[in-house]
Amino acid sequence: MPTRASHLTRAAAGLAVLALVGCASDDPGAGSTSSSSTSSPTSAEDTTSATSSSSATSSPSSSSSRSTTVTADGPEASACVEQVRDAMTPTQQAGQLLMAAMQPGPASSLDGPIGAQGLGSMLYLGGWQESATVAAASKHLQDVSPTVDGTKVGMLVAADQEGGEVQQLTGSGFTSMPSGLEQAQDPDLRASAKGWGTELKQAGVNVNLAPTADTVPSEIGTANEPIGKWGRQYGSTPQAASKGAVAFGQGMQDAGVEPTVKHFPGLGRITGNTDLRDTGITDSTMTRDDAHLTPFADSIEAGTKIVMVGSAHYSKIDGETPALFSRTIVDDMLRDDLGFDGVVITDDVGAAKAVAATPVGERATRFISAGGDIVLTAEPAQVPTMVSAIEAKAKGDAAFGKQVTASVTRVLTLKEDMGLLRCG
Repeated sequence: MPTRASHLTRAAAGLAVLALVGCASDDPGAGSTSSSSTSSPTSAEDTTSATSSSSATSSPSSSSSRSTTVTADGPEASACVEQVRDAMTPTQQAGQLLMAAMQPGPASSLDGPIGAQGLGSMLYLGGWQESATVAAASKHLQDVSPTVDGTKVGMLVAADQEGGEVQQLTGSGFTSMPSGLEQAQDPDLRASAKGWGTELKQAGVNVNLAPTADTVPSEIGTANEPIGKWGRQYGSTPQAASKGAVAFGQGMQDAGVEPTVKHFPGLGRITGNTDLRDTGITDSTMTRDDAHLTPFADSIEAGTKIVMVGSAHYSKIDGETPALFSRTIVDDMLRDDLGFDGVVITDDVGAAKAVAATPVGERATRFISAGGDIVLTAEPAQVPTMVSAIEAKAKGDAAFGKQVTASVTRVLTLKEDMGLLRCG
């Protein structure tokens, strides 16, 4: 892991000092894919422990002793990851780069895309009830996940379990979690998050599309539709947002669940919800050395392995290009400036209004071209179109093909670290 100084290579000295000191509904979405509820925000993706990022413990699922090699065209990979990746068909490789939502109902509803397109990740969406029901569905998903060259490739099974109005799994076995603003008052948030993470783990969920690391300035407050309106933020300063996000993420990892820090580079200054509209979603203040990047830098330093990129626009950085389609934001800022070498996932691109004008297939290929890895869609019916688009572009564009290989490598490495991929 690069040092904190290298994470902030483009940041002003003042930022480093600050960091060290401290679908038709009104749905907050994020990792908030839109749900069918119209009464309260049940996002889809889309606290305060005194523990600092510098004292973070590593994830219990990490495998630092794994023998790895660095390829000329991408990230380092173990022999197992290389073996499985290279044995996959182009369709299976593309499928590893998609996450599709599953609504309450038959656990077999994603069997088609898992079998035909090699879908590698899923998200519980729509308000699932009871831990036993979720656990049974999770087991089925792992049972039907593909075997490649004799090696089982498990599924990333995700939930959007932030707390407050954004909690997809409820009922018996799931604690009613407070909002981010309420969590920020918890003197031992890390321990609380470990408890919530343990509930997810027992239900077969291994990824949580949380915490929110967005900073909502006090002068904007509830006028910020995606975050502030619902009290999803940990505070109105980067220091408060960082403290809560780091503690929550560490607690999840303590429970054996990988957190997903969102929504890079931050949704705190916009007024519109990118799930619901394509207006009011431009941040005209954010820069590459902005203090609002601090919670993301701190979470990366603390060991997060997944970062979600939003679909807002940042005019001082890349004009009106949605963040998740911007190489400047994904590759230059997140990977280079902040030194993040893990898995980058989109906020929902299936039903979100912010990207509705972009053809379905291009939503996948543009994100991967920008440096991203997993495309999240709330609409499973889009999976074949996205897989075909990724395959076709990789076949005709050598540079894009290398990016697909790098992304598959990162996803499979994450799965190996999580115990979802074991060779021999």
